[in-house]
Amino acid sequence: MPQTFVTVAYLAAALLFILSLSGLSTQESARRGNLFGMTGMALAILVTAFGPRTGNYGVIAAMLLAGGAVGAVVAFRVGMTAMPQLVAILHSFVGLAAVLVGVAGTLDPSMHLLGAEARIHEVETYIGVVVGAVTFSGSLVAFGKLQGILGSRPLLLPARHWLNLLMVLVWIWLATRFIGVSSPAPVVPLLVAAGVAAVLGVHLVVAIGGADMPVVVSMLNSYSGWAAAAAGFMLDNDLLIVTGALVGSSGAILSYIMCQAMNRSFISVIAGGFGTAEGAMPAPGAKPAGPVRTVTAEDAAQLLRDAKKVVIVPGYGMAVAQAQYPLWEASKLLKERGILVRFAIHPVAGRLPGHMNVLLAEARVPYDIVLEMEEINPDFPETDVVLVIGANDIVNPGAMEDPASPIYGMPILQVWRAKYCVVMKRSMASGYAGVDNPLFYKPNTLMLFGDARTTVEAILAALRADEVSSPAAG
Repeated sequence: MPQTFVTVAYLAAALLFILSLSGLSTQESARRGNLFGMTGMALAILVTAFGPRTGNYGVIAAMLLAGGAVGAVVAFRVGMTAMPQLVAILHSFVGLAAVLVGVAGTLDPSMHLLGAEARIHEVETYIGVVVGAVTFSGSLVAFGKLQGILGSRPLLLPARHWLNLLMVLVWIWLATRFIGVSSPAPVVPLLVAAGVAAVLGVHLVVAIGGADMPVVVSMLNSYSGWAAAAAGFMLDNDLLIVTGALVGSSGAILSYIMCQAMNRSFISVIAGGFGTAEGAMPAPGAKPAGPVRTVTAEDAAQLLRDAKKVVIVPGYGMAVAQAQYPLWEASKLLKERGILVRFAIHPVAGRLPGHMNVLLAEARVPYDIVLEMEEINPDFPETDVVLVIGANDIVNPGAMEDPASPIYGMPILQVWRAKYCVVMKRSMASGYAGVDNPLFYKPNTLMLFGDARTTVEAILAALRADEVSSPAAG
């Protein structure tokens, strides 16, 4: 395969990746964006694997088939509720790859670089291995927290910031033992630096509470991009450099946007997060913070029938129960009655950016009735019924009313401003941030306890029964 063809193919793949990011910026074009991305990645893999600088094509083909088979099985078996965990573990693979590339390049006996060229290669190798190790271990911890293997409570060690600084200083000292010491560069300081970086990655993420996990996922996405870019420098692969830079910069921008949505600074999230405990039931004997009014599914259906404007706020509980399908069926019945039905999405709803948007798209909810927080908040005072399904922290009034709350200042969906707010939950447990929710005790809040899908199906059945009985009554 001529090198000219490889260069042109790399350019085409880079353009497809840019078009993919552009397409993913809106729900309407997201499917096209995914197609561009998949096409670009397929082109990049084939040209790199079978290009003029590679050999052992049989081994490469076998590895591609094995990796593709594993990826296909995972894609079919992992549900949308587990997508945050999958993204986190995939980030760890990118970090590990950067570490392995750096170590392999250092051990490569055919690598003969001299002078400034050798020093530059050693610097990019060292940075790539360190960033890759942080990404690898941090992503594993994020996976453990999201999967429930590790608790969402942050582990805040005494003098943790000094400990982080100490590890950075150790990095700097190890860099002086690796860069420019001899040719070829010694591998032992590089391996020790990777180990220290892995410890730092664990320490950074275990100190971040559950409420900040969506930001952590996007942050690790950025890290994985920079690790990939560093691997591109080590391998002298222009496309890998461009792709890594695209992923790294877009992940950093997304992290910044999400921090704004949570009224947080990126540095403060890295330094410790604000999730101080896991969602839990009140302690035995504890009294509710106020009176709680409960309703049945039939009562909720009647409120929806009598409404003129309805807003539905989905959360992670909807994702777990897979309640978006009957929810959309119930919404269609309401729309047929002339009721204005819309969905409200908070930027950090769920445990992954865009989590709720994808779930609603799966159920074929039209994009034009799915509104972001800034669009829907002014409309709540004119809304008759808000149906909160499996959401908690993103509708917590404490973020606006209680300066002592750990989530104070976080922009939220102001659902309590509607005439009625029906909150669907399994129990009175707190959300992922581990704080009580004053919304449950508001005078216009009605609690509907039970599994989200079962409860929504009961509401749907009540609405359908009314549709059948109405003509007979007429």
